[in-house]
Amino acid sequence: MKISIGNDHAGPDYKKAIVQYLESKGHVVTNYGTDTIDSVDYPDFGHAVAKDVSEGKADFGIVICGSGNGIAMTVNKHAKVRAALCWMKEIAALARQHNDANVISIPARYTSIQQAIEMVDTFLNTEFEGGRHQIRVNKISF
Repeated sequence: MKISIGNDHAGPDYKKAIVQYLESKGHVVTNYGTDTIDSVDYPDFGHAVAKDVSEGKADFGIVICGSGNGIAMTVNKHAKVRAALCWMKEIAALARQHNDANVISIPARYTSIQQAIEMVDTFLNTEFEGGRHQIRVNKISF
């Protein structure tokens, strides 16, 4: 799988651990995030991930910021992107099953690195159920 990841200053340790995990599973990861805790603007990294997903250069995206909200709002501005803010693996599963989410947004200040890895694993390994959910997903974008 091809996965794009981006983060702001709240998530370099999360990104590093997630990238190591994904690469150990054989995934190809494109890294747009910062590697330091120096303050940066999350939209700069979120837009790059969203562009990859919307253009089909990545199968999925992962974005990380302090609350997960700002970067999720940013990537959701892109056509064909459905980002879900997730704080537990059960939410990550539902985001895929019911919403066909293709980007997971992780709140670094409210989850542990281990939780983040578990959410990413669940997100990537859960299939969209389609059916009645497809009708709803079709109504998301204008």
